Amino acid sequence: MRQVLLLNATYEPLTTLSLHRAVVLVLREKADVVHRDGRGAVFRSASRTLDVPSVIRLRRYVRIPYRSRIPLTRTALMRRDDYRCAYCGQRAETIDHVIPRSRGGPHTWENCVASCTSCNHRKADRMLEELGWTLSVVPVVPRGVHWRLIGAHSVGDPLWAPYLAESAA
Repeated sequence: MRQVLLLNATYEPLTTLSLHRAVVLVLREKADVVHRDGRGAVFRSASRTLDVPSVIRLRRYVRIPYRSRIPLTRTALMRRDDYRCAYCGQRAETIDHVIPRSRGGPHTWENCVASCTSCNHRKADRMLEELGWTLSVVPVVPRGVHWRLIGAHSVGDPLWAPYLAESAA
């Protein structure tokens, strides 16, 4: 389904939402269209014509509570590791704990990496030193406001780039 970038009243990116939800916000006059669809598509009804939005902005400011640590989710972890196995570099399908949970390893950003099925199976509940393996990158906690927009950088509309660039800084 088509996604639309939602901006706060201050032009800060909040999230992406479905085209249907974006149109409802615009029709209820809770948001304004900042950029319309690049193809020039429009919605028509008996009494109204509306440009299909690509970016919308809320009319009222919405306060976002400060979150000091980004929650660890499968989607966020795969996005952080660019869907690549931390051991061999192939396409990752699973999550692996560097220090296995069976040996007291925590379920945290610093201990979890994306892994392909074969590497995850071969590693099992062993430590990297036991196998002679090394990590290609050190797992870290992602930082920045743009992590609310999981996937927005890879599937987003080119019109979103100026808003996402400002939020990443």
